[in-house]
Amino acid sequence: MKLPTTPSFRLENKTALITGASSGIGLSCAVALAEAGAHVVVSARSIDKLDSIVDAIKAKGLSAEAMMMDVADTDLIKEIIDRNGPFDILVNSAGLGRHAPSKDTSVEDFDAVMNVNLRGAYFLTQAVANGMLAAKKPGSLINISSQMGHVGGIDRAVYSASKHAVEGFTKAMAIEWGPHQIRINTICPTFIRTPLTQSTFDNPERKEWIESKIKLGRIGEVEDIMGAVVFLASDASSMITGSALMVDGGWTAD
Repeated sequence: MKLPTTPSFRLENKTALITGASSGIGLSCAVALAEAGAHVVVSARSIDKLDSIVDAIKAKGLSAEAMMMDVADTDLIKEIIDRNGPFDILVNSAGLGRHAPSKDTSVEDFDAVMNVNLRGAYFLTQAVANGMLAAKKPGSLINISSQMGHVGGIDRAVYSASKHAVEGFTKAMAIEWGPHQIRINTICPTFIRTPLTQSTFDNPERKEWIESKIKLGRIGEVEDIMGAVVFLASDASSMITGSALMVDGGWTAD
């Protein structure tokens, strides 16, 4: 009897670009992909933190390099990607949140969030995919979205709008690029404990609301994202595209 073989989760001979990699979810994704065997290119607006991250990854015997890039600067994205690609994997983890009641949303805050979360994500994904298409190679594109791309949340009208839009273009791009074996999916975390979110958890009322919505009864940690990103980057998910992987502790199960 011939038994089926589990597809590989390994990523040797793959190059992965991770944006927003200087901390939090982006950093954890970079470490996870490096541990799975990929050469990781960690990217953020500031090179200072990236150099120390690369040193730490290399100290584990893994492969990494740093690349400074601001995803909001769409004029430079294509040039940077053309010069450094093609890539096999993209993890777009760069993101911005300016949370306030919708009645108080300013045009400045709206534009700032959309320029990073939507405009930057869209054109970065386009640039990396075009590199794959030109090289005639398959690939996996992963956008770090949010549970707020599927539901609403307190003070999060603009952020939620940006992530709903990411879910939309991800599905459309999956249809377009599927015939070329380029897959694109989203990871949708719940509230994850990072330096940027700690102020939210320091608010007792907000923390109580969050914990009441997460069915597993705990706040998410960056480690909760690491297995998900390796799965979507690897051949283990080779039949998955245009999908959202919910890492939300059951928040959206209601």
